[in-house]
Amino acid sequence: MNGKDTGSIYGTLKNHFSFGHGLSLDAQAYSVQFHGPYYYGESIPVKNGYVGAQKYKALDNYQSLPGYDPANSELTATEVSDWYTLSSGLNLVGHWKYKFNTLNFSYWYSYAQEAATQKFYPVNGRGQWNSRGAPLTANGGIPLNQDNENGLQQLSSFAVDDKMSFFHDRLTIDGGIRMAMANRQYTQDLPNVVGANYKSVKNVFVPAPQVLISYRFNPEHQIYINGTTGYHLPSALSSQLASYSYTTGKAQSLPLADYKPEYMITEEIGYRYSGLLMANVAGFHYNVTNHQVSAVSYVPGSTSTISQLINAGGLEAYGVQAEIATRPWHHFSAYASGQYMHTKNGNNIAYSGDYLRTKGKQEVGAPEFSGSLGLTYNDGKWFGNFTLQYTDSQYSTLMNDQRIPSYFTANLAVGRNLPKIGGVVPKLKLNLVNLGDTHYLSSMYGYTAAATTQKGVFGTTIKGSQPTYVIGSPFVVMGTISADF
Repeated sequence: MNGKDTGSIYGTLKNHFSFGHGLSLDAQAYSVQFHGPYYYGESIPVKNGYVGAQKYKALDNYQSLPGYDPANSELTATEVSDWYTLSSGLNLVGHWKYKFNTLNFSYWYSYAQEAATQKFYPVNGRGQWNSRGAPLTANGGIPLNQDNENGLQQLSSFAVDDKMSFFHDRLTIDGGIRMAMANRQYTQDLPNVVGANYKSVKNVFVPAPQVLISYRFNPEHQIYINGTTGYHLPSALSSQLASYSYTTGKAQSLPLADYKPEYMITEEIGYRYSGLLMANVAGFHYNVTNHQVSAVSYVPGSTSTISQLINAGGLEAYGVQAEIATRPWHHFSAYASGQYMHTKNGNNIAYSGDYLRTKGKQEVGAPEFSGSLGLTYNDGKWFGNFTLQYTDSQYSTLMNDQRIPSYFTANLAVGRNLPKIGGVVPKLKLNLVNLGDTHYLSSMYGYTAAATTQKGVFGTTIKGSQPTYVIGSPFVVMGTISADF
């Protein structure tokens, strides 16, 4: 009873206008739609359940429902969680190039809609259900639903950027600022959900400056210094509205208490070499405020999940990354890269009316070491590449009391370009994924605050919950035939 039936429709129209005298304009209109539904298994109370915050005595006509058993107080059902997002917008970028200076002005407008609703269908004794039949209702025809959300977002972003080149383009200085304004309105259309629980309106303004400086000593050697900022708005529906349990009528996921955008300031200094080899080494440091972590857990008695957005406060990270690659030699080329990153949470996190002792803990989902090796062959007819990747262990809870182990994976791909047919160039390719058939957890689907019971700063007992994980791909053999034309 678990599944996903998703799709997308998208389109864009790009235009470039040149007016002479170094003036030009790029205009791009776009529209993107994503839609569901998802499917989950559920155990629905036959009596004394809830639709939103409204209690029902019993499901409508429950005695004649498929799968009903008088000895069981719950009914097995399939939840069809239908949803869609629609985002359209226009991006305008004007350029003025004069001698050593290039000035850019941009404006981006985005209009987005989002909606989610649910229907529940009874499952008979053979495990079957019918989405064309009548969904479960209560209180005289009200469809069961725990999350009937509708959202609207409008975003306007203005930016100015100036790039200057000196000493025959050996020194470049690029500075600018982007200012974003967003308005979000969400409603939770469930029975007896009123006031701030029914509608939430938020307005956000974020400035994001940056400066990029690079100096090329000669065609082979370059140094660069970057100072950038970025932001991330609180993610979608769960940040502003609660979903409601059909067993208690209470909110099972709460909106973000401290609604602020995540904001990051990054500094980077590095060196690039492009000669007999190609190489890059860089040191980086960044600070994050209002860091957002999405905690995902299972609804009791079901296979559906709920998301709880947490404002994890401050985060600091620093490290070094390096990469090196050879130029082709007898059709072979090699590549290697690696990164060391140390992370540290800056404060204790407010949780369940208390504070968790997360100050100084490492960031979730942030491996301390990672690296990869690659070997490529291409003689114009035959081609192939081998990659070996290492990912260090990663914490999956804010309290660092559970993590996934480190893992290695290796992949191999070989192929051949076939003889040209007219204007068509066909090719065959064989991909071998996870050569060693390593059984591993590749990442976290949802983090939690803690996996085990914790004592808060003020002495509150905070119950732990288990994180959810993404299982890595097993050994896969896949062949493809394609053509370029």
